[in-house]
Amino acid sequence: MRYQAIPSRLFEQNRQRFMRKMQPDSIAIFYSNDQLPRSGNIWHSFHQDAALFYLSGLDQPETVVVLFPDCVKDGYRELAFIRRTDPFQRIWHGNQLSRQRASEISGIKKVFWLDEMQPVLHELITLAKRIYVNIEERPMPSDGVELKNKREARQLMSNYPAHKFHRAQPLLRKIMMVKHPLEVNQIQEAVDITEAAFRRILSFVEPGKYEYELEAEITHEFIRRRASGHAYPPIVASGARSCILHYTQNNQVCREGDLLLMDMGAEYANYAADITRVLPVSGRFTERQRAVYNGVLGVLQAAKQLLVPGILLEDYEKEVGKLLESALVDLGLIKKSDLANQNPAYPLYKKYCMHSISHHLGLSVHDLANVYDPLMAGMVFTCEPAIYIPEEKIGIRLENNIWVTDEGPVDLSANIPIEAAEIEELMNSTVLT
Repeated sequence: MRYQAIPSRLFEQNRQRFMRKMQPDSIAIFYSNDQLPRSGNIWHSFHQDAALFYLSGLDQPETVVVLFPDCVKDGYRELAFIRRTDPFQRIWHGNQLSRQRASEISGIKKVFWLDEMQPVLHELITLAKRIYVNIEERPMPSDGVELKNKREARQLMSNYPAHKFHRAQPLLRKIMMVKHPLEVNQIQEAVDITEAAFRRILSFVEPGKYEYELEAEITHEFIRRRASGHAYPPIVASGARSCILHYTQNNQVCREGDLLLMDMGAEYANYAADITRVLPVSGRFTERQRAVYNGVLGVLQAAKQLLVPGILLEDYEKEVGKLLESALVDLGLIKKSDLANQNPAYPLYKKYCMHSISHHLGLSVHDLANVYDPLMAGMVFTCEPAIYIPEEKIGIRLENNIWVTDEGPVDLSANIPIEAAEIEELMNSTVLT
């Protein structure tokens, strides 16, 4: 791993939080993600299952974590199984985790080799009445890709049909959406790395540069600062492409007079940043571009103050919608008289801002969470209002990352330049270092 080691007490506390929510006489089993083949003997980069990492900090394939808080067998409340290291594997892949190192990282005292798991796990399951399985529950319908946890859950159900099975994800959603301060530290590091990449870009943007050239500079800064890479495919969208919400081709030239929208976030220690900024390719906003930009910025500054404990996301979105309506009226895009007759199910501002304003952020850019629960201290959200005007080739989305606390919202991305005047000044004075 590139990142600094996270104290094992985080994972110990995470396991305790999860186990306190388990029903009596239950065992919970978590599998690492698959190592996916690319071609031949080449593999895609590995990314750990969020739940397994959250509960153990173990960041390699072929890993299993088992929790059994009521286990009558002494010392078997927490177990980990990792792939066995051997001389052949070390020649090809270098050192993997030893059992001692896995124990140090996770705080799990009893660590076995994976090839020892079957008899150990079978005995524990026979001592339990219930089994928690970690089947991913996505907000959107499945895309047909069956993950490791689901395959193993099916096998467990076949092997132990008399046991009662439970879903781990509802419990995980409850605990993972409220971040430990150590988790906020990792997100802050990811945000800080993203800030460095944005500041680097300021000296590169000019007419004639291709979007992919700018993406390369972002990637450069991410990697040199110990990020594993991008938390999601970056959007580097100039001109009319700034109005395409999930544009990722990044293969067009940046032209004089265009805007450049960059939605990017570093991934550090598996935690994500998610930042969006907009630059004038020529170094100066036009009068119209600046007006739309400042309209969105005003909404962002007001909206992030609404991210406080107790508010529901649904009510928050409605309040931000009112802010956007006001901005759109000021920009002459909608008429104030039309607001009274708009369809509540599809308000007028949705023509210019089609997506939601905020989502949970953490071990995933759209983190596991209960979106219908009221906000609580410890949650981390994006805040990303936008106005898209395709006919004018103006797409403005500004996005910061906000930590909800009892003392008020904390903007983790407050140091990333966002004022139009500051951006222009930096673009016209920054020298590449």
